Amino acid sequence: MFIHCKELQFNARVSKPDPKFARLLLEQFGGGNGELKAAMQYFVQAFSCKKAYPDKYDMLMDIATEEFSHLEIVGATIQMLLTGVNGELKNAADNEEIMKMMDGKGAKEDYIHQALFNPQFCVLSGGGPTVTDSNGVPWTGAFVNANGDLTVDLRSNIAAESRAKIVYEYLLQFTDDEYVKDTLRFLMTREITHFQQFEAALDMIQPNFPPGILQGDPRYSHLYFNMSQGEDYDGPWNEGLSSRLGEEWQNIKDPKKAVKKSGGLQNMTDTTGTCRSIEGVEQLDKELSGIRSKEVNEANPIGEVQWSVYPDEIDSPKKK
Repeated sequence: MFIHCKELQFNARVSKPDPKFARLLLEQFGGGNGELKAAMQYFVQAFSCKKAYPDKYDMLMDIATEEFSHLEIVGATIQMLLTGVNGELKNAADNEEIMKMMDGKGAKEDYIHQALFNPQFCVLSGGGPTVTDSNGVPWTGAFVNANGDLTVDLRSNIAAESRAKIVYEYLLQFTDDEYVKDTLRFLMTREITHFQQFEAALDMIQPNFPPGILQGDPRYSHLYFNMSQGEDYDGPWNEGLSSRLGEEWQNIKDPKKAVKKSGGLQNMTDTTGTCRSIEGVEQLDKELSGIRSKEVNEANPIGEVQWSVYPDEIDSPKKK
């Protein structure tokens, strides 16, 4: 259950109204890399690991709930940046007052311009935040990535925190309000924190690479295809040993010739660079599949199921 505490996690403040920056900040309210996306993503991911991985469930729910707190901070900041807009929009008796607040003809024209390109503040919400990005595109569940495998979901979360962090970094360049900057720096720093927490949780799952269970075909896992012709560069992505599988990269300089010669890569027989074999990979697939299946099945027995356990719960008649 959720119990709401009315005090914000961070003491958000603004020094003056700024409708233009309020619009930009919407990106972190209802945008594809914003706080609502993060909260819903971690919240949804948690369900599938409740029984099998209760420690990860606890972590995901804690971070998801904190992200809802951050959504509230962003929404409150947007509302404060729109101070005066809401009330004056509702003052039908004297609609010129809102323009007086905007300090002059230039500001009035700019405000009208902003309204035309992002009418939510002025038309749909009456001067409050909307569940959209900074361009007025509505939030959607398609933003949420939840694949039911922690080795995949935790990597998605690490990437999500990275994107959210850089958006806050960019936003800091568009405001000179020190109070707002304090809030943005706090939110940005929490992205760094969550990145590390998800990374630590991923490290607990071994093996966790490749993501998922199946190990991939060793005929192709160490090939680098030089597909972009022109000035070429070499680096740890195409020479030396691969970072996770420890295979030696095979740099295919002429992909067209290699594909034709191997019948569309179907007749690959050269195993230079890898000690893995198809037989060995199939054995690993079988073993890891059994381990993961056992973990989930043992934690989710068939029959009567109860989601929560209450310390002072009275036994049901069936249990007696």
